[in-house]
Amino acid sequence: MDNRSEIREFLTSRRARISPQKAGLPSSGRRRVPGLRRAEVAQLAGVSVEYYSRLERGDLSGVSGSVLDALARALRFNDEERTHLEDLARTAGPGPRRRRRPAPHTVRPNVQRLLDAMTEAPAFVMNGRGDVLATNLLGRALYAPMIEAARGATPNHARFIFLDARSHQFWGDWERAANDTVALLHTQAGRDPYDKTLTDLIGELSTRSDDFRARWAHHDVRQHHKGAKPFHHPVVGDLHLTYESLALAADDLTLVAYGTEPGSDSEDKLRLLASWAATHMFVPGVAAPPV
Repeated sequence: MDNRSEIREFLTSRRARISPQKAGLPSSGRRRVPGLRRAEVAQLAGVSVEYYSRLERGDLSGVSGSVLDALARALRFNDEERTHLEDLARTAGPGPRRRRRPAPHTVRPNVQRLLDAMTEAPAFVMNGRGDVLATNLLGRALYAPMIEAARGATPNHARFIFLDARSHQFWGDWERAANDTVALLHTQAGRDPYDKTLTDLIGELSTRSDDFRARWAHHDVRQHHKGAKPFHHPVVGDLHLTYESLALAADDLTLVAYGTEPGSDSEDKLRLLASWAATHMFVPGVAAPPV
C-alpha cells in the first residue's frame, strides 16, 4: 500500500471537512475547494506553509510528536484519527525497517479453550483485516450465514458485507456495518501498510464493489472497543446485542464477545439460538450447516 498516497489523501480529506468558521478563522471571498486552505492549516498548526505542504504531499518521515499534536489540534482530530496519524508517521520512510510482525492465521489452543469456556455468549477472534479466525459454539451459530457464505475459506467481515447480498438481511443496520468495516480496514492499513494480504483484500473489494470504493475514498478511521449491534438471524429473527472487544496483545488479535440486556427479548432469542446450536452445529473447526 502506498503510504505517501494514504497520508496525502487522509490529510486532504480532513482539511476539506473543516470550514474557516469552525476553525475560528475569518472567511473571505469564494473558495475553489471546501474546507481550509493549506496556509490556514499551517497557521493553526504553527508551522510554515512550505513545511505543511511537504507533510500533505505524503512525507511524514521524521516528524516530531509536537508537530503531530499541532496538526491533530488544527484539523480537529478525534482520538482515533490522532492514533491513525501516528501510525502513518511511524510507517513513513523505508518499508523493510518498519514492517510489523504478521498476525497469526490461527489462534493458539489456549485462546480456543477460552472461547469454548464462554458458553452463554457468542464470541470470536479476528485479526485487523476482519478475518474470523476462531469462534465458540454460540459464535458459530450467530455468524452461521457468514461462515456458510465463505464456503470453507476463512470468513471475512468485509467480503461478506460487500460481496454477498445476504449480508443486507443479516445486519440489522447494513449501512453502519459497512461504514464501520471500511473504517476498521483504513485503521489497519495505517498500522501496517506492508501487509500484502490486506492490500490484496482492499484491491479485490475496490474492484468488485462500488459501495466499498465510495466508502474507502472517505478515509474514515475507527476502533471499536464496545457498543451495540442489531442482527437479523435466519433462525431466531431480530437480535440486539451489546459487544466488548478485548485485545489479545500477544498475538495482535482481538476477541469480541456479545451479550444482551437482562430480561430482554434478545436474551430469550439468544437462549433459543444456543439450543438450536446444540442440536444443529457440528464440532469446532467444521463449517456450520446452511441455515
